[in-house]
Amino acid sequence: MNTEPIEQLLEKITDLEGAMHQAVKKYQPLLQNLPAVQKASARNLIHYLCLRNEDIRHLQDQLHIYGLSSLASSESHILRQVQAIAERLGKNYPANKISKCDYHYSRRIMQSRADTLFGSGKKSAAPYFMVTFDKSFIQNYAFIKSLLQNGMQVARINCAHDDESVWAQMIYLLKKASRKTGLPCKIYMDLAGPKIRTILTHKGKKEGKAEVREGDLIWLAEGDGKFSKKEVVIHPNESGIVGCLKTGDRVFIDDGVIKGEVEQIADNAAAVRLVRVSAKNPAIKNGKGLNFPDSVLNVPALTGFDMQCLPFICRNADLVGYSFVRYASELETLQKLLSDMSDNPPHIIVKIETPEAVQHLPAILLQGMHQKVFGVMIARGDLAVEIGFERMSEIQEEILWICEAAHAPVIWATQVLETLNKTGMATRSEITDAAHAAMAECIMINKGNYTIEVMETLREVTARMGGHHVKKRFTFRPLNIARRFFSES
Repeated sequence: MNTEPIEQLLEKITDLEGAMHQAVKKYQPLLQNLPAVQKASARNLIHYLCLRNEDIRHLQDQLHIYGLSSLASSESHILRQVQAIAERLGKNYPANKISKCDYHYSRRIMQSRADTLFGSGKKSAAPYFMVTFDKSFIQNYAFIKSLLQNGMQVARINCAHDDESVWAQMIYLLKKASRKTGLPCKIYMDLAGPKIRTILTHKGKKEGKAEVREGDLIWLAEGDGKFSKKEVVIHPNESGIVGCLKTGDRVFIDDGVIKGEVEQIADNAAAVRLVRVSAKNPAIKNGKGLNFPDSVLNVPALTGFDMQCLPFICRNADLVGYSFVRYASELETLQKLLSDMSDNPPHIIVKIETPEAVQHLPAILLQGMHQKVFGVMIARGDLAVEIGFERMSEIQEEILWICEAAHAPVIWATQVLETLNKTGMATRSEITDAAHAAMAECIMINKGNYTIEVMETLREVTARMGGHHVKKRFTFRPLNIARRFFSES
């Protein structure tokens, strides 16, 4: 590889800086109505997207040869980093032209926002810990106290389960334990959202499950239809699904354990051929999740049930998780509803768990900035099924980068040390996964019998990794998310 003269490098860096300034000018209308505390974050996000709209891998190599920053790990202050490189290459800036969004500013604002969302009492360098509550906690007050004493800073209540009376008991015991221990804890409540689940209407209806094998033909149907009692017929719990399907669309059941493909559509029913059944005891059960990664579903992110839950959430929660968001307009709807309901509504956590949410992430973040503080959850369960498990590692990194550029704190969620939580012993692969969680501000832990052990392990692993992960050197090929943002605007 030939080494370019410093003058050529300076010219490329200067051009890159100019493109960033032009991008902000183009999107100035998006920034005008944002709170003052979010404007620097919005500009930085656009600067970063501008950078990731181009292939700068060759430039990175040249900078590296000269011993300069290759722009990796600078998501939170990217313009200032470009300017710092230009200064090292000989450019002089007037004081009023130097970006105030530098490393120190971005660190302060990210920590301040994380403290606002998850609590300011954290003493260690490890991420905040969010623990999922279960109905059984009502009978185990001592365990709730133990969770607080072992580092739980956020308690998660999933509104897809139980009801207001159960949630109220959980909250009462949590607050009691918090008073007794002197340890504060935020309350996070997850809206159920349009989680599409199975309802067996013919074979297996009484038993709640129907045995299946690879190669079987099953049906997704709405309405009665003319099916025999021997056929496996699934009625999705949300209406309008079947009408959105087309031949060749993939259908995943039970978080991808069962995979099918639509063979034909007829009379409000879709014939689905099962091409993979991975379970040891292969069966479709009632209440299991359905995912349609190839289909555009006309299902609102905010359901009627969610609307019923919002008043209780506004009265009791510090944070509200918005499930299955796809577009900025859906986030705007929830923001307006909450502001109408309360003078001090809970902070919104936007859950990224659909391909559409990934595609529209910049617009969603810019909409989130209409509040002074908001957060993002990488909900890896449904997201992995929707985008494909093989893409999950890449996509979760991209979400982290872009949220860092927006100064939006991130919750790393789903199946974190799940084997350890259920059996008491972790697998090697999930320890590696847990190490990646150190890049997020908060880690969500699901319910299990070994939650205390999970927190202890996470504390040790993330503390060790916290000193390493910012030093990783990434090369910047173009991001499709960035290209889509500029092409659609």
